Formats: sequence, C-alpha cells, structure tokens
Amino acid sequence: MKIIGINCSPRKNQTTQKSLEACLAAASKESDKIETEIIELADLNIHGCVGCGYCKKHFECKQDDDFNSLIPVLSDNEVAGIIIGTPVYLGTMTSQCKAFLDRTVVLARNGSVFHNKVGGVLAVGGVRNGGQELTIQAVQATLLCHDMVCVGGGSKAAHFGATLVSDEQKGVEFDKTGLETARDIGHRVAGLAMLLEK
Repeated sequence: MKIIGINCSPRKNQTTQKSLEACLAAASKESDKIETEIIELADLNIHGCVGCGYCKKHFECKQDDDFNSLIPVLSDNEVAGIIIGTPVYLGTMTSQCKAFLDRTVVLARNGSVFHNKVGGVLAVGGVRNGGQELTIQAVQATLLCHDMVCVGGGSKAAHFGATLVSDEQKGVEFDKTGLETARDIGHRVAGLAMLLEK
C-alpha cells in the first residue's frame, strides 16, 4: 500500500516538504505495509490544462511536458492515498498545484483512477489565518470531483486538513500545533486507506 505526497511548492526542501515529511512519517506508523513517497513538483515542468479533450480517448496528455511521467505513478494499483501539500499564495494554492490538479483530469476520464482513494490536504501559510482553510477546501473540490474520500483532522483542531504556519526566520518547525495537524492528516489518510482495503 502506498501513500503519495505531492509537494506543490515551487521551492524544494522548504516548509511544505518538511510538513509533508511529518505527515507521511505519521502515515507510515499506521502499518509496516505502508510505503510513502513525495513527488516534488519543483523538479517538474507541468503546464496547465488546455482543455483539448485528447485524454477523453487516450490515457495520456497531448502536451509534451513532465506530467505524462506521473501517470504510471499515480495510477499504480498500490496507491491507496494521496496527500496534497501546498503553500498558500494570495489566499489559495500555488499555480503549480492548480496546474497539477487540472491535469489529473486524464485519470478521471480513464477509469476514474482515484475513485475511493483517500485524499488529504495540508496548507502552509505565512501567518496563522493566512488562507490555509480556504486553500484546503479549494484542493478538496478537485479530490471530490475524482470521487475520492477526503479526510480532515478529526475533532482535535484542523477540521478540514492540516494548517501550518511558516515563520520566515524559524521555518515550520516552531509551529508545534501545525505539525500536529500534519501528523493527524497522515494518520487519518493511512488509517482510512487500511479500512477501505479490508
């Protein structure tokens, strides 16, 4: 069983990656059967969807960029959960996140690949109330279009998903509450994926 994290930050090795690492580490603790992986969008050249309709008849995208290399990874039968991590830019997801999510339409049009997979979202903002929840809900809208099962953090603190704050000097490590919400999402995604597998 695999849980994949998608790091939608344009910058590698920063707070969104560290938040996803905490999240996936918690997911791994649910079972020794769980493998985790982070896909770094900063390493990839992914354009936005152009709505050409090519993927209605082909299990690939007509655009010649790096997205097609992700299709086998995302459509692997072992993938049981996906956690999207994005910084908050001007109150919503990054352009990298939006481009990636729009391009996943090829997976919806070719067998509903994400149907009943578990989805979680974490968002990292520069301040505590910087648009994290709005960003999470915007990402969840796409996951729901894929007929995924979205989880929140439960009754503790982050009802919609993991909400973190990145201090410019200290990074995300100082945000103990936020990191706890990231771990909660990891536990929830992995735990529900295991239940659904049964």
